[in-house]
Amino acid sequence: MMAFPEPFRSYEKKFEKVARAILRGDTYLANLTVRTPVSISASLEDIFNFSGSEFAMLAPGSFVCFSPERFVRIAGGMIYSFPMKGTIEADVPGAEKILMGDEKEICEHNTIVDLIRNDLSMIASDVRVPRFRYCERIKRAGLCDIFATSSEICGALKPIGLGDAVFSILPAGSISGAPKKRTVEILKETEGRPRGFYTGVFGYFDGKNFDSAVAIRFIEQDGGKYYYRSGGGITANSGCESEYREAAAKIYLPF
Repeated sequence: MMAFPEPFRSYEKKFEKVARAILRGDTYLANLTVRTPVSISASLEDIFNFSGSEFAMLAPGSFVCFSPERFVRIAGGMIYSFPMKGTIEADVPGAEKILMGDEKEICEHNTIVDLIRNDLSMIASDVRVPRFRYCERIKRAGLCDIFATSSEICGALKPIGLGDAVFSILPAGSISGAPKKRTVEILKETEGRPRGFYTGVFGYFDGKNFDSAVAIRFIEQDGGKYYYRSGGGITANSGCESEYREAAAKIYLPF
């Protein structure tokens, strides 16, 4: 696969728009995303079939995603969320220690955990964080592994329909930001293009249990061309160049 990233200056204008919103106090975490033209020899079906991802989805002729991030899981009367914020390539010397000690990543992760706690509190009781900011190693075929930090948040689901429960906490906090409503407005103005199904959620329900994922690691087909969607969380501690590199680093095929 070959990627043709958005020019840095173009990305910089978007980053600065978000940064100004942060300085005004309109948002304190915004997940800015970009749409990158890519050239691929594999079909969307091939990518889906060989992704090996825990969460994958194919819409033939439209898009494919191979997501590493669960949205929510509902089982045994409990609802669980596992927000993923903060990554680093595993081949960096001392990568795990660097990631766990990175002030920007710590602040971003704290913010998303607080946001998800608030979201779940609307539909669940006794909301708690059994595991906070633990590090996982994620394999990427053909590329070096990455370390990612996640947390586990859970609560006892209130008597509410599945659809009402899921829709009341959309969009996912990890791909929008905080405060959610105003941040979504800022992202719409800044990105300048509808996300469509990208950063939505997908899952399955077997009549008792429900599991779902956030639609990231996303390739879409549009007019015979292919585009890879990627992004990252912007906070007051973010640097434009590092965020630009992060968005580009997330562009890969899963085999």
